[in-house]
Amino acid sequence: MNVSRALRVTAFALAALMGGSALAAGGPALVVEVESGRVLHAERATDPWFPASITKLMTAYVALDKIRSGQMSMDTLLIVSDSAAALPPSKMGFKPGTQIRLDNALKIMMVKSANDIAATIAENIGGSIDGFAELMNAHAQRLGMVSSRFANPHGLPDERNQTTARDMALLARALLLEFPDHKDLFDIGAVQFGRRIMRNTNGLIGRYPGADGMKTGFICSSGFNVVASAHRDGRHLITVVLGAPSANERTIKAAELFDRGFNSKVNFTNPELAALPASANATPPDMRPVICDRRGPMPQEEDTPAVAETDSNIPNLFSSEVMAFAGTAADKPVRTVLGPRTAVQPERVWVGLNPPSEAELAAQAAAEAAAEQARRTKTKKAAAPKKGKAAAKQDDDADQDDAQTAEKEPAKATAKSADKGKTPPRVSVTVKPVTGPKPAAKPAADTKSKAQKADAAKPSTKTN
Repeated sequence: MNVSRALRVTAFALAALMGGSALAAGGPALVVEVESGRVLHAERATDPWFPASITKLMTAYVALDKIRSGQMSMDTLLIVSDSAAALPPSKMGFKPGTQIRLDNALKIMMVKSANDIAATIAENIGGSIDGFAELMNAHAQRLGMVSSRFANPHGLPDERNQTTARDMALLARALLLEFPDHKDLFDIGAVQFGRRIMRNTNGLIGRYPGADGMKTGFICSSGFNVVASAHRDGRHLITVVLGAPSANERTIKAAELFDRGFNSKVNFTNPELAALPASANATPPDMRPVICDRRGPMPQEEDTPAVAETDSNIPNLFSSEVMAFAGTAADKPVRTVLGPRTAVQPERVWVGLNPPSEAELAAQAAAEAAAEQARRTKTKKAAAPKKGKAAAKQDDDADQDDAQTAEKEPAKATAKSADKGKTPPRVSVTVKPVTGPKPAAKPAADTKSKAQKADAAKPSTKTN
């Protein structure tokens, strides 16, 4: 037992040493001007890296190219397959056979980063995941992404997937310049499907002045990645950050890089993307030991409020005190305030060809509420199968209240459903018989044996 633990500790230390050097060096980063294609800032920009969900930018590129060539249109119906529906989260959870328009699929993929939707796009365009990957790689080579290889359309872990900050900047620039009519796909603050409202995981949208989209990505082996774009004073920049240790750090680093870029001038001495020197590394580092294999909660893809201690340097991204700094040590830093996100109106997405009517939306909301109610009831029954009638009645009343609240407050209900797995401990309640001059009959609880009463009075010991 001790030997096994020692081996694990040694392996972790070695992996942390290798991956930790990547973190210590800040991870790959790049700032490029869209119009000129010249690089304003580069850190290890050609080092290979696992792309995670920024892969979906290439999936979008292939789909938009099919529309450009006239082979597909935004209202082309795609069919969800068994294999797509079986992929792990993040996902929409549509049943096999569900039909969805290409435009709605692209919006969901860009905002929700749904893996089942990315696979649905791929299978309907390429015939299979492998067939679509061939299209992805062909486009990558044509765009000059010489260090990129794609094995799937979603970025779920696969050792064959790899890219670089430079290559992703090339792809982002191509998306913005070749498909200007579809640039809004990358700047959607939130989408709504039925009662579900899904916010974009890009922490810059609605918070960094001029931010206009692109895509985030995260798996344990890559750390937190983002390809972002922003415009200011007639200039348009792309920033790439790979391997950040958290979603918060990813957002801060990207904002800082934008500030540096907008406060820099481009001239002939700035290299073009193609002129950046190749990396000496051949394979991506595995960041899992320093990102996920550590104590504490599992890292999350979205920015989370990190309340700073008195002696801590952790900023609270949800306050107005968060600043990103730019400039040299001799210059006064330029500050950009990253306050709370501005309110956005979610874009409606749906399944099928035509948008649902108001009656259909109401029916869908009722069906979702009923399904959620059934799931809640099933979870509670599985968690506490032996409960007194009074406690069960109390739970049923609470469920009815929750369902009514969910119908009135869909956004709030969505947040509740996210925390669904945390079922609170249940305490059974023994109801005493009502006293009076002429009781009609003894309550059912009085007919139980003493052992049954004692068992019903004990609180549930199940933990959550």
